[in-house]
This record gives sequence, C-alpha cells and structure tokens, in this order.
Amino acid sequence: MFVPFLIMLREGLEAALIVSLIASYLKRTQRGQWLGVMWTGVFLAAALCLGLGIFINETTGEFPQKEQELFEGVVAVIAVLILTYMVFWMRKVARNVKGELEQAVDKALKRGGNQSWALILMVFFAVAREGLESVFFLLAAFGQDLGVWPPLGAMLGLATAVVLGFLLYWGGIRLNLGAFFRWTSLFILLVAAGLAAGAIRAFHEAGLWNRFQEVAFDLSQVLSTHSLFGTLLESVFGYQEAPTVSEVAVWLIYLLPALAIFFMPTRVVAQPSGSAN
Repeated sequence: MFVPFLIMLREGLEAALIVSLIASYLKRTQRGQWLGVMWTGVFLAAALCLGLGIFINETTGEFPQKEQELFEGVVAVIAVLILTYMVFWMRKVARNVKGELEQAVDKALKRGGNQSWALILMVFFAVAREGLESVFFLLAAFGQDLGVWPPLGAMLGLATAVVLGFLLYWGGIRLNLGAFFRWTSLFILLVAAGLAAGAIRAFHEAGLWNRFQEVAFDLSQVLSTHSLFGTLLESVFGYQEAPTVSEVAVWLIYLLPALAIFFMPTRVVAQPSGSAN
C-alpha cells in the first residue's frame, strides 16, 4: 500500500505543480479566460490514463500462467525505465520547469485561430506524461501485490496530491519541494531496483530466462518474508529471503550506476539574460 501511495503522491504532486504553474501564469498575465481550456486538457489526460489502465488490466487478467508471467515481466521492465526517467528528468529540469511551462503557454496562445486546441494539447501532454508513468508503475505494483490495499494506497496518494496541489496554488502551505523530490527520488530508485529483480524472476517463471538460478544466499532464518518486517520489505522493495544469482546481479547492475549518477553534482544550466523568470 505504501509504495503505490508514495508513487501516486509524487506523480500527482508533479502534475498538480504543472497545472498550478500554468494556472498562476494565466492569471498573472491577465489571461484567466483560458483557465477552462486548461482544465479541459487536464481532464482529457486523466481520462486517457484511467481508460488505458482499465483496458490493460481487463484484457490481460485471463492470460495463461506463462503469458501472465511474461506480461508482468515486460510491465516491470517498462515501469523501471519510466521510474528511472522520471527521477532523472525531474533532477535535470527542476530549476527551469517554471520558465519552460510559461514559454510553452505563450507559444500555444500566440497561434492563430486554434489557440484553444494548442493550449489543450500543451496541457494534455504535460499532464498525460505524469499519468502514463503512474499507469505502468501501478500495473507492475498490482501484479506483485494482490488485494485491495495497493489500489487504496494509490487512490489515497492521488487524493493527497490533489489537496496539496490546491493548497500550494492558494498559498495555504509551503513545502520544501526540493527536499521532497530528492528523497522520494532516492526511494524510487530502490523500488525500481526491486522491480528489475522481479522482472528477471518473472521471465524465469515464463520460461525465457533459466541461467544463474542458483540461490545466492538464504536469509530465511534471519529475515523471513513471513515476518512483519520481511513482509514490509518485500512489498516495498521487492525483498526476497532467498534470491537467485540472476536477481541479485540485476539488482546490483541497476542500482549501483543509478545511485552513482544520482549523487553526482548537478550542473546548473545558464539562462539567457532575457529569459522569463
């Protein structure tokens, strides 16, 4: 439940910040009449992501066992790629996202007779990116943790993000967003490493990967997945008490370079002197 909650909180807050920045810019530049058009793009993006998630979930639930394992492995790989992109994209553009969004709004509203559609599409793609990232992660999370708790956690995370987004827009609260995204990014890299190991396990169960299946180590007597803490680690980070050599190798091959890049100092991109603030 916690991982879907955190992912949806982060993704939802990113989307809420995008919408908040666009709405604030429209009001600040005396173009508040375009707020309704902006919300059209938001709702269309939300409808697309919700519809895609339901469609994939409904059409793959009756796969035979091996095909189901293959599907779960492919979805886990996609989720790992998306989560990794999400972390490093936010790390790269965090300082400039406000100016980039304002430039995109200006560009959309400078078009001729199709200003409404230009703004709708601009908002749609900005919000849909966050939503589609969430869809593939949730598909991977729901495949590994059945029951009502993962969907409930996802809904609570999204609801919390929406509330925080409105409070940020109205100025009711102030958050240290830099610290929030930095620590959640680190957490997400650990989650993604667990998903990568789970993907190689799913490919083995689907019959596609049968090498290095020896048990790397056995911690069942120290930290069993039947214990409370072991169950928590399994649901959050994909912990296995007796992982195979291939699972440990994939976990390390993903996580070590990702952490090395994550902790490298970011280079500040110089802004042109006349750029918008």
